[in-house]
Amino acid sequence: MSERKITENTTLEEILRDPEAGRILVKHGIYCPVCPFARLELSRLRIGDVARTYNADLDELLKELNENLKVKK
Repeated sequence: MSERKITENTTLEEILRDPEAGRILVKHGIYCPVCPFARLELSRLRIGDVARTYNADLDELLKELNENLKVKK
């Protein structure tokens, strides 16, 4: 089985399958997990685009999301 990795092209829908990921997004100023409008488009929103929209540090965000995945293994 290949290791799952979150990239800037990963959708919010995929990321939010992990409940802890929502907390990480909010920590970085991305409130999509609690936004009713974003919930309608989670399958189309890519984390790279969202991070740029909210001026979040994409590299740091991806690092933290992927470290969270490693802990879950």
